[in-house]
Amino acid sequence: MSGSRTLRGWWTDLTDLVLPAECGGCGRARAVLCPRCRTALGGAPPRRVRPEPAPPGLPEVHAAAPYADEVRAALLAHKERGALSLAGPLGTALAGAVRAGLREAWTGARDADAGGAGAGDARGRGPVLLVPVPSARRAVRTRGHDPARRIALAAAGELRRTGTSARVLAVLRQRYAVADQSGLDARQRVANLAGALAVAPGGGVLLRGGGALVLVDDLMTTGASLAEASRAVRAASAPAVESRAGPATYGRAKSAVYPAEAGEGREERKTGPRMAGRYGGGGVIREVFCAAVVAASPDSFEINRN
Repeated sequence: MSGSRTLRGWWTDLTDLVLPAECGGCGRARAVLCPRCRTALGGAPPRRVRPEPAPPGLPEVHAAAPYADEVRAALLAHKERGALSLAGPLGTALAGAVRAGLREAWTGARDADAGGAGAGDARGRGPVLLVPVPSARRAVRTRGHDPARRIALAAAGELRRTGTSARVLAVLRQRYAVADQSGLDARQRVANLAGALAVAPGGGVLLRGGGALVLVDDLMTTGASLAEASRAVRAASAPAVESRAGPATYGRAKSAVYPAEAGEGREERKTGPRMAGRYGGGGVIREVFCAAVVAASPDSFEINRN
């Protein structure tokens, strides 16, 4: 009898993996995401988003959908309830946001080079590098997975399937534990995360070895996590900064100094395509660099308020 119950339990678990018990967005039976929820997630073109106020160093961000209703439910089901089958549709939505960001970046790079020799179109310079923002180690232990990394892997697969060379570089690490962000406002979140992330030793070489670089996450609220990830990636991607700081900086205690846009004011030259957008221009050769998320707070979609 005990063996029979165990067998039925294993069969139920296997069936739930193949045929999910309910839609991750609305709860409809036997669907990973029902047609209505898929439309909410990816039915509209991804859009440029920005929180208000925007934290220093936040790159240009594109999101697939507002964080509300079915989209919010699907992200929480994947992140907190282990509905891992949702990584596929969430990754497809993220891939759409990545494409939107790259189109804008590449268009900006071509416009910056118009009329003169320059970096031109960055698409031939290597695979698109997706760098996921890491979850806290304790959260990964509790959940049993890293949601952003899992969605990034699905997004990279979708990009490759549709003709864009892409790979995931999970090189960001937390240097120390941070406070729970849920009760903090935008300014407090920036302070809480200041200096919290670093690129693992050797990661800087990998970051400089590809083409366009896209920070990815499942959700953007205040933008503090993406801004901190941007700071860490830029510091590790700049040869001058890396040679001075060295790998010993990884894992140190929290620094009192938070260079929100490290390296950008010193106009270092490096190999790679020209940075498009707010950090480009001036004849400085930079990597195409942007960010993409599955969802962002509805208010951040009001980009035209500026």
